[in-house]
Amino acid sequence: MSKIVNYVEESYNELVTKVSWPTWAELQNSTIIVSVASVIIAIMIFLMDFVMGINGGDAVWKGVLGFFYDLF
Repeated sequence: MSKIVNYVEESYNELVTKVSWPTWAELQNSTIIVSVASVIIAIMIFLMDFVMGINGGDAVWKGVLGFFYDLF
């Protein structure tokens, strides 16, 4: 039991004294970067699905794959 208490005490000490936490401004900048990157990736995936014709159901646009399937 003393090993567990020692582990918790050392972990707390390390988190308080040795870890460098980001400032509020750094945290906001990182959040904005992650949000923008997520939106860009979502748009790219949407466009790839749309171009390839991966949509759920009967649609007018069947995409590039639908075009090739209709040829054969």
